[in-house]
Amino acid sequence: MKILFLEPFYGGSHKDFALGLTEYSEHEIEILTLPPRFWKWRMRGASLHFIRQIPDISAYDLIFATDMMDLTDFKGLAGRKCPPVVFYFHENQLSYPLGPHEKRDFHLGFTNVISAFAADAVIFNSKFHRDDFFKAARTLVKQMPDNRPLWMLDAIKEKTSVLYPGCRYPADLAPVIGASDLDRPLVIWNHRWEYDKNPDLFFRVLGRLKKKGVLFYLALLGEQYEIIPKVFDRAKEEFKDEILVEGFRESAAEYRAWLDRGRVVVSTAIQENFGISVMEAVARGCFPVLPNRLSYPELVPLTCHKDVIYNSEKGLESRLEKVLTNPDAFDPACRDLAAHAAGFSWESLVRQYDGLMERIAAPVKN
Repeated sequence: MKILFLEPFYGGSHKDFALGLTEYSEHEIEILTLPPRFWKWRMRGASLHFIRQIPDISAYDLIFATDMMDLTDFKGLAGRKCPPVVFYFHENQLSYPLGPHEKRDFHLGFTNVISAFAADAVIFNSKFHRDDFFKAARTLVKQMPDNRPLWMLDAIKEKTSVLYPGCRYPADLAPVIGASDLDRPLVIWNHRWEYDKNPDLFFRVLGRLKKKGVLFYLALLGEQYEIIPKVFDRAKEEFKDEILVEGFRESAAEYRAWLDRGRVVVSTAIQENFGISVMEAVARGCFPVLPNRLSYPELVPLTCHKDVIYNSEKGLESRLEKVLTNPDAFDPACRDLAAHAAGFSWESLVRQYDGLMERIAAPVKN
């Protein structure tokens, strides 16, 4: 098939997903993008931009669009020649945690809802995200003064699937055992430098461990955007003797090399609908320490939750101290989760995407 991929926010995990699907799919996928900034304006204006970039929309068997655009605008502008559309939710504006001094714009959330209704198929990137979306959407619709279209949510559910985003590493790419040449364990932070990843909690716990005399090094990886939380400036001073690298690594090989040297990858996020960066680190041999919320419980086997998942700040501190000082104390079956992480590679998952796209396009092609 010939597929057109529309990505209004081409950066971070959005970019990684688009490149991964394009690289591994059996089908021919063309990507149209906009830079990863001004996301509210993307939701309002991306459709106008994209429709002018498409000489003949009927040349495609399928449109694959992501959530930071108004699909109703796009389909209206495209007209009757528009092929079937699969709509993919990286995040949604109904339940995304607000930053400091932000106020919820329910108009943007309703744009997500009506776009899902207009799509021929809807994909969420985790079970948690799907359930969170429908809970928030139902709350929003019930706030309408009359003519509440709860039936619309039922219609969306009927065409909804959960497909985990593929990670861009080969399924058989084993971690490099003994890759670390460091005299202390390396803690990996490979998330966006933004408030929704809750860096304050991460550095607060690390500060207490340092005062206890727990030795570690720190790799502050991940992308930075326009506004960087001030806690990173303080952390650079507090942990100047521990930080070995900071900032996004453009080279995939260099990035993987740092993961290979890591002992533990930590998340303190208050927003995460999957967790690609965590699974990338686990695939390279890092032990995950993850909160008991969001999508994280889905990412590790239930039998490993007692070792991997924490419920509180105190729990994070105790688990992190344990993995830094006595990693062999954990269940042997959970010390090496790299093989489990291989199940999230694009090689392992892409057939699910191709199969869904083929089903959606088939009635039109036939």
